[in-house]
Amino acid sequence: MKLKLKLVPGRTGTVAGRRRAVQAVVAAFVLALLPSAWTHAVAADRLRSTADAPATEVAVVFGAGLWNGRPTPYLARRLDAAAELYRTGKAKVVLVTGDNSRTEYDEPDAMRTYLTAHGVPGDRIVSDYAGFDTWDSCVRAKEIFGVKRAVLISQGFHIRRAVALCDAAGVESYGVGVDDEHDSTWYYGGTREVFAAGKAALDAAFKPEPRFMGPKEPGVSRALGALAH
Repeated sequence: MKLKLKLVPGRTGTVAGRRRAVQAVVAAFVLALLPSAWTHAVAADRLRSTADAPATEVAVVFGAGLWNGRPTPYLARRLDAAAELYRTGKAKVVLVTGDNSRTEYDEPDAMRTYLTAHGVPGDRIVSDYAGFDTWDSCVRAKEIFGVKRAVLISQGFHIRRAVALCDAAGVESYGVGVDDEHDSTWYYGGTREVFAAGKAALDAAFKPEPRFMGPKEPGVSRALGALAH
């Protein structure tokens, strides 16, 4: 009696194909997380609270949206932290950087109004109207406003990327990540950071020029100079 083996066409190839597909997915996952790992590594020993932040001449607050012309709750918490750093003498000047690409949308002026209402003198606030994203804000802080060392203020899910990008732009940076309720916005921001970290890594590697560079502005040096007299 002869046994006949019945071969299943393509079975071996299918198993190998599935294995390759799984390996490809794992590789893609690892690659996707590498930029986030980079931001965490750069910022690992540079994150502080408002209580233990180092004294610096400049605190930088990144824009986080407006509601009816006023700072969103997320942005307001960033500004509260900046006001606290100013009151405790840990920051002499606050650089507010945000979007003013449309006449009806002016983040820096809204941030300035909030800070003055919370005790920061207007002549200690400098506005960057072309901070269209984190990389632009960091490059402009260094190249346009002459900031060499600063405390950066943002939410916890964003602050590592901010520190990493400002470091790449040549600003010695420390980060204060403000506390927030873990609501849908917080979770969205955390998820978005996985993808934003990829762009950040490309920005740090290739150092593109900001959307708008413009001439140097003496606002920070003028404010600091006034304090010296």
